[in-house]
Amino acid sequence: MKSATPPQGHMPQRRALVREFAMRFTSTPRGARLARRLTSHRLNEWGYPYTSSANETVTLITAELTANAVRHGHVPGRDFHLRLTESGGAFRIEVADTRSEKLPAPGTPSLDGEWGRGLLLVAALADDWGVTPRPTAPGKTVWAELRVPAGGGAG
Repeated sequence: MKSATPPQGHMPQRRALVREFAMRFTSTPRGARLARRLTSHRLNEWGYPYTSSANETVTLITAELTANAVRHGHVPGRDFHLRLTESGGAFRIEVADTRSEKLPAPGTPSLDGEWGRGLLLVAALADDWGVTPRPTAPGKTVWAELRVPAGGGAG
């Protein structure tokens, strides 16, 4: 008869489930809009309903990062790439584009300006964010991380 307890009395540790959604999108406003909608849909499938704080926040961060990729990271004929991962209520949103000479940085938008607040929103909503060069291709990846408290998927 086999024992339910492994040798040395240690129980195997459960690994946190890691979920991932990744896709390339055209570097157009339509591509950014589709990335935002698919992110919200995927979060709903993962147990974070459309009206939950987690879904709304991750979707808004995704919208800002993809809009910046289209507006500032666009290279004609090149797409941007979105990667969303979730593990135990910790989210990471990565948006990669092929433009490396324009590095994002939050600035101080003019009071009457229509643009310039995207990264300020990301900085306010995310627990951390940054920019890294792409190791295997030209360009950069702008990423943000957000941790959702237990029960954050409840609507």
